[in-house]
Amino acid sequence: MLINKNNIFARLWRHLTLKRKKQYFLTLALGLIATFAEMMSIGTMLPFLAVLTTPEQVYYHALAQPVVKFLGITEPKQLLLPLLGIFVTAVIISGAVRLLLAYTIMRFSHAVCADLSIDIYRRTLYQDYTVHIARNSSEIIAGITAKTSGIVNFLLVPIMTLICSVFLLLGIGSALMMINAIVATSALIGFGIIYWAIMQLTRNRIKQNSQCIANNSTQLIKSVQEGLGGIRDVLIDGSQEFYCQTYRRADIPLKLSQGNNRFIAQAPRYSIETLGMVLIAGLAYFMSQTGDLIDLIPVCGALALGSQRLLPALQQGYTAFITMRGEQQSSMDVLNLLSQPLPNYANILVKPIAFSREIQLNNISFRYRSDTPFILKNINLTIAKGMRIGVIGTTGNGKSTLLDIVMGLLSPTEGNLAIDGKKLTTPKEYRSWQAHIAHVPQNIYLSDSTIAENIAFGISKQDINFSQVEQAAKHAQLFNLIQQWADKYNTKVGEHGIQLSGGQRQRIGIARALYKKANVLVFDEATSALDNDTEAQVMNAIDDLDSQLTILIIAHRLTTLKNCDQIIEVSNRGIAIKAF
Repeated sequence: MLINKNNIFARLWRHLTLKRKKQYFLTLALGLIATFAEMMSIGTMLPFLAVLTTPEQVYYHALAQPVVKFLGITEPKQLLLPLLGIFVTAVIISGAVRLLLAYTIMRFSHAVCADLSIDIYRRTLYQDYTVHIARNSSEIIAGITAKTSGIVNFLLVPIMTLICSVFLLLGIGSALMMINAIVATSALIGFGIIYWAIMQLTRNRIKQNSQCIANNSTQLIKSVQEGLGGIRDVLIDGSQEFYCQTYRRADIPLKLSQGNNRFIAQAPRYSIETLGMVLIAGLAYFMSQTGDLIDLIPVCGALALGSQRLLPALQQGYTAFITMRGEQQSSMDVLNLLSQPLPNYANILVKPIAFSREIQLNNISFRYRSDTPFILKNINLTIAKGMRIGVIGTTGNGKSTLLDIVMGLLSPTEGNLAIDGKKLTTPKEYRSWQAHIAHVPQNIYLSDSTIAENIAFGISKQDINFSQVEQAAKHAQLFNLIQQWADKYNTKVGEHGIQLSGGQRQRIGIARALYKKANVLVFDEATSALDNDTEAQVMNAIDDLDSQLTILIIAHRLTTLKNCDQIIEVSNRGIAIKAF
């Protein structure tokens, strides 16, 4: 029902690898084997109990004669040990197969969960810059962590469980039909009516819980991110209780909705168990009035064992169905993240575009959305290779946006960016251009790792060129500082570089750009956290770099730009070339 309505399973299936699809069918095959094993355990119990009560009937039965002759049995009581062995073996095999099935499902679910979360993370990292700035990162984090686990554990695995439960129900039901068709049919109809009635009564509630779980999972992570991300202001303002209340408003409804769904999933079990006991007792009484009680003990025993196997299968199937309904909205959120398109360069090594002459901005205009005003309008600019360009302007007039377009992070709304006369139009061409660029933003992101790993950011530790790290540190005026630390380049910086000063973090960012050995360097207020002397040293080091490097610098202080070849002022009227 869920699958047909929203096609969730079909969408999820497309994102599974061929290996996982094969494992899925193998798991279902194992569920079928478990069904036959259950039928064997029930089927072998009937003759075993019959031998305990009336061995002569079994001994002289036509079906038993081949076994009697093969084993050389001469009297009825000798059948007890072989049938005991067959029954015990069948039970052990059944238990072992079901244990293997549970282990297989668990392994499969965790493997698929890892596959999907990796795929979401990869697809997210490849999205355009405009996509990232338009949405809250809490949605992505929730999708990668909690919701991805949910779509596997509450959709894919329940579907497997539901199918395996159907196998078991058909198998056990067939076995019970052969023992007593009237009782088996009555039990299946009675149990089915109870489950159907509960599903109808709880349908709307489950849908509401599903929406609540999806919304509050994201809100919960958002609350944690904002509280811990702004911990300095939280401590200064004493606003801990505000963030605790925000967390509580998301967490309590989330947990209650999850608890409600689990209760709804488990509720029928108790009434069904009671009904099952009453049914077995009534059956025993009815059969005692219509036949020899001794003859009927094996039948009652086999029916009792069958019911004991039937009820968990019914409950598992029902629980799986309710679980799928309860995670419907979260599953849709994950599938939307999995549907993020990958650019055509994602699986290939992109070669840098040819750059030997100039960067051209041809009649560039830009706005973020069609309902917002233009930030830049009719910008024409040519930057020759090797030039040092300074960019100034009041806050909000588009300085950073202009450089984002130069770096290929933003595509112009009108006009085009051209390199050596070649217009950039496709994501692959933009990526080829970005291979030339190193960027130093005002707010440097530092990972919780070593100085060397942060300078060689995005490179595996074993692949870091430490002589190149040292050279970049020297140009960024970090070398003497690092030499004073006990662990030198292996010094840990802490989360977001919390153990460093603002100026130290800024210099690591500059060293990171220099380590890349790009031929276009973009500094967006990169020296704003440095004191005047350190800034002068860093700028002098930048000036001493290869004359073929093209450098663009946003700064508020004109003294920072004194060695630039050209200074561009960005305003709401466009750009103007300024004389120093």
